[in-house]
Amino acid sequence: MKKYIFLSVFALVGLLGCDDYLDVNKNPSTPQIAASQTILPPMIAQMVRGEQFDSRYAGSYTQNWASNLSGSVWDRHGYATSSDAGAEKWRSHYFGNGKNLFLMMDDATATNRPTYGGIAKAIWAWSLQSTTDWHGDMIVKQVFEFGRYAFDFDSQETAYAEAVKWANEALADLAKEDAITTGTVARADAVYGGDRAKWTRFVNGVLARNANHLSNKASYSPDAVIAFVDKALASNADNFMAPHTGSNTDDANFFGPLRNNLGSFRPTVFSMSLVSGATMGAPDPRQSLLFNASADGQFRAIVPSAGDPNTAAAVIIPTFWGGNTIALSGTGRGMFRDNAPYPIMTYGEMQFIKAEAAFRKGDRATALTAYRNGINASFDLLNSLELDAAKRVTAAQRTTYLASKAVAQTAADLTLSNIMLQKYIAMYGHGMLETWVDLRRFNYSPDIYTGFVVPASLFPDNSNRTVQRVRPRFNSEYMWNAASLASIGADKPDYHTVEMWFSKK
Repeated sequence: MKKYIFLSVFALVGLLGCDDYLDVNKNPSTPQIAASQTILPPMIAQMVRGEQFDSRYAGSYTQNWASNLSGSVWDRHGYATSSDAGAEKWRSHYFGNGKNLFLMMDDATATNRPTYGGIAKAIWAWSLQSTTDWHGDMIVKQVFEFGRYAFDFDSQETAYAEAVKWANEALADLAKEDAITTGTVARADAVYGGDRAKWTRFVNGVLARNANHLSNKASYSPDAVIAFVDKALASNADNFMAPHTGSNTDDANFFGPLRNNLGSFRPTVFSMSLVSGATMGAPDPRQSLLFNASADGQFRAIVPSAGDPNTAAAVIIPTFWGGNTIALSGTGRGMFRDNAPYPIMTYGEMQFIKAEAAFRKGDRATALTAYRNGINASFDLLNSLELDAAKRVTAAQRTTYLASKAVAQTAADLTLSNIMLQKYIAMYGHGMLETWVDLRRFNYSPDIYTGFVVPASLFPDNSNRTVQRVRPRFNSEYMWNAASLASIGADKPDYHTVEMWFSKK
């Protein structure tokens, strides 16, 4: 009996000491809970990762650039089969950001810090909006349902409504005060430093995009668009600029020479024509901030899908970094520097959205003011990204350009093409995903995008139709969710040519 009592007491002591014994596996230097301040920094990194990875391909669709090799599938409005190429936004939305944002929301509620909750909801709303604009139909209602192995796709209309819902919830949270202010959000938020007013403007920018993308629909409201813009980014100081240190490949700008993701791309004839004077009627001093001249001093460009024929030393088209090779490009220049911040949303974009909405409304005076605000914002942004002061656009150069034929001088002279072409220039090199939304809204029209020519030899699966969407991620959806893909026709080889809901009338 004593033996059994002894064993029982020994076992009880062992059980009581279990927690202390297991404490040996706790790392005092690593948080044991998902605190918002530890989650937020990588969430911002995931935003820019998805945006830049896929912008390489968006840039081909929009003719920002083209491959220096002939026959690129992206230049021809196609896609890489059995590949995740073009689906990094999908990965970032569901895996990189995804559930982590909901952990932030939960922690914000538990600790009574609505600022973190508002930021998480703002990022989720932005991600919903930008992901559906890229892919179309996506998983919305069943997302993150525990125990589910197949997920149904929802319509783009549903995704648009969901983006609005989360944006409104973000605004509600951002209007509240935190119970305890510890300063962690200022350190964790590398973009806005925890400034709730700037996050609020960013969310209104998401709502402005959402509303303006529906310009082809009877429900489109120019007044609603303008109202959102007026509450959105108020100057370049509000720009969402994702920072990079450029010290190694992990924290370098995806478009810088260290990452070497643009080494095979060259400017297109269309994009160059907008700043050379060929299309707009006067040379644009921003040309030297966006592009680099060949050794003979001339700016050159290529035709999409045709490759780069310039092989002689004097006429080789330099990289976007400034040199003819990576080795000669140093750390890059302008927005293509290794340590350059990447714009996710800008004041200039908001002004062009307002200009378009006001023009559609018939308020030409407001449209002209916003249009010129957008152009000036573009000059200021590009100048701020160029570290060499001698290469920046001077005040005199800007004044001359603003008074030239390239810029509408009166409200009566302003056209929708004027607005969209200047928006294209202002979004060059960073806003390709939004530019592609615009091109699809206008059905790639050369009446709006003067000089834009769809490649004559399109991807074989297109049946001579332009690209309208990017297929869902191969390694998650085509490998594991095939039945759901088939339900929306994504198993068909020409699914990428199916028109988006947002562009339909």
